[in-house]
Amino acid sequence: MATPTAHLLRRPAAYVPIAMSFLALCVVLTAVLVFGAGPTPDEGTAAHLFQLMIAGQAPFVLWGIASTVRTHPREAVLVLTLQALAAVVAFTPVFAWGL
Repeated sequence: MATPTAHLLRRPAAYVPIAMSFLALCVVLTAVLVFGAGPTPDEGTAAHLFQLMIAGQAPFVLWGIASTVRTHPREAVLVLTLQALAAVVAFTPVFAWGL
């Protein structure tokens, strides 16, 4: 029998924000590999994609909070922690390289 946490991680409200953070990280790393790791005078496509990936997570996170906190509060906090950790990992190169 699957644990409630494993069940929650199969819901789109849980895995979509984690996947979007991973894609945002891939966008940043690809831009750094192609264009270098220096600040640019103009935001490019990579910056806009990163911003859309990060901001686009909000509806999924809010939907996940609204639908699971009352029924499975402990598991919901674990899922939110994983989502926050994924977002921090996506932001790390941005802050480390000053992009």
